[in-house]
Amino acid sequence: MSPLADARFVTGSLWRHVVVMSLTSSIGLMAIFAVDLIDMIFIAMLGNAALAAAIGYAGTILFFTNAINIGVSIAAGALVARAVGAGQHLEAHEVATSVASFGLLTAIVVPAVILSQLTSILALLGATDEVLAFAWRYCAITLPAMGLMSLAMTSMAVMRGYGDATRPMWVTLAGGVVNAILDPLLIFGFGLGLDGAAIAAVCGRFALAALAVGLALRHYSAYVPPSAALLRRDFAAVSRLAFPAVLTNVATPVGAGIMTRIMAGYGTDAVAGMAIIARLTPVAFAVTLALSGAIGPIIGQNAGAGRPERVRGAFTAALQFTALYVLGAALTLAVLRAPLAAAFQAEGLTRDLLVLFCGPLALFMFFNGAIFVANASLNNLGRPFQSTAINWGRHTLGTAPFAIAGGTFYGAAGALIGQALGGVVFAMIAIVVAIRAMEAPAAPEPFAEQHQWHRLWARFGVR
Repeated sequence: MSPLADARFVTGSLWRHVVVMSLTSSIGLMAIFAVDLIDMIFIAMLGNAALAAAIGYAGTILFFTNAINIGVSIAAGALVARAVGAGQHLEAHEVATSVASFGLLTAIVVPAVILSQLTSILALLGATDEVLAFAWRYCAITLPAMGLMSLAMTSMAVMRGYGDATRPMWVTLAGGVVNAILDPLLIFGFGLGLDGAAIAAVCGRFALAALAVGLALRHYSAYVPPSAALLRRDFAAVSRLAFPAVLTNVATPVGAGIMTRIMAGYGTDAVAGMAIIARLTPVAFAVTLALSGAIGPIIGQNAGAGRPERVRGAFTAALQFTALYVLGAALTLAVLRAPLAAAFQAEGLTRDLLVLFCGPLALFMFFNGAIFVANASLNNLGRPFQSTAINWGRHTLGTAPFAIAGGTFYGAAGALIGQALGGVVFAMIAIVVAIRAMEAPAAPEPFAEQHQWHRLWARFGVR
């Protein structure tokens, strides 16, 4: 077999690869997030504002667990793409198995820890009384299914690592369809309300995991039989990318938690507004969010094949595509902001925040997209800790001070504006760091940047 037989991204139009991977990835993501958005509309129809706020608090916690799953899947996609680009097919199968095992172990430990402290965590976020009780129930039902999402996300990332854009899309569409069918049936038909929405979400995750693993095995023989020996062998390599990738993605829900806590100071209506925006954003900007998963395999395969000029070209094409897409999406939201406010029955401060986001603030999503592209590039160029530093900076120093300052002068709306401005600063930093990484001499081995990290693992006997 030719070394480049499965490396689809090392030839052909980079613009085409970026557009196809982003659009197909985003269609699946949009299906999942559209169901979340419909969930919010259904919950609003129940006529209890506390339920919408509860979804906001629960969503912050679930965002955290999904961020861990995304981080693990980034490791899978990057390692598999580089192995495929280098023609190391057995290595691709084995490392995919090790990452999946790593993800499942994480998905057992993390929910157990969160559930043991769930009341305290929700209270820290600002939830009280009835809202806290609703959020607790929703989390208690959905958190144990984290392992299903880990398997699904890892398998989809592995398929993208081989250059497969369409099958992961069908997987996420299928999961979204299952969730969408069960939502009204359980919420209204069986009268389960918020619990019904949570149960429907878990069923959707079962569908996602079964289909993703099945397709990855059928079309790519993506996994070998798991074993403790294989996991021990690959643990250092996997953790050197998975750990910083998880840290990178965990920063996003930390930032969301900071914003939720700040908004809690302006009342339940402000939290409800943030919850609606949090559901609307991934639907409207699914393509932007998909870039982190779409650009990674393109850069990874070309880096593995030793083609730095195509790595730089892919990065530029991704930024250009992000700018065009954000402009179109922002204009669409501006036209639809009044109907959207009516659909969510948003009034008062909740409506004001929604309308503000659907106006000029939507344009600032370009800078979030630029951070996604830069982080994916750094992960696939063997510099995951630089990606980690950028994302944590954006969601701490680029969130809290800016949001607090904006809120001091303009209330809840000012907090939203401040958060957006913080993204501009860190997007510029991310772009500069990524460009410097591309211009640096090629490392002799993937992830060679992490010599200190490697020595740390060696102290524990992991080599």
